[in-house]
Amino acid sequence: MLQILRAKLHGIRVTGCALNYHGSITLDPEQCRAAGIYPLEFVYIWNKNNGQRLSTYVIYGEPGSRCCVLNGAAARACQEGDEVIISAVEYVNGPHEIAGRSPVVLTFNADNSVRETLRYVVTEGPDGLDFAIEEGR
Repeated sequence: MLQILRAKLHGIRVTGCALNYHGSITLDPEQCRAAGIYPLEFVYIWNKNNGQRLSTYVIYGEPGSRCCVLNGAAARACQEGDEVIISAVEYVNGPHEIAGRSPVVLTFNADNSVRETLRYVVTEGPDGLDFAIEEGR
C-alpha cells in the first residue's frame, strides 16, 4: 500500500488556538469542500513557522469564516498567524493506481482567501509516471 496526497490546503494561516477544546482542527467548510476534505477525516498538519508536524481530525466551522483553529493538544503546535499546510491522504495498492489522480491544492492569501486552485496531475508516460501542476479546476 502507498499513501498518497488526496487534497491540500497550502499556506492557510492559523486564526485561533483553543487548548481547552476537545480536540481537532476547525476549518471553513466552503474551503474544505473546494479541496475535497471531509468532516471527521484525519489530516496531516505541517507548521511552516516552527516545523511542527501533527495529525488530527477535521471539524467544520462557520461557512465563509476562513477559519483555521487548532484545538486541544494541537493548539500547542501553533500560534495565531502561523502558516500551515494541511493534507488529506488516501491509500492505493501500488504505483499503477496513481496515474489518473489529480488532487486539488488550494493556496491562500494572508487573509485566508483562496489565492489559487491547482491540481497535481499524474499521468502514465512512456517512461513511467509523469507529474504536472495545472491551474484551475
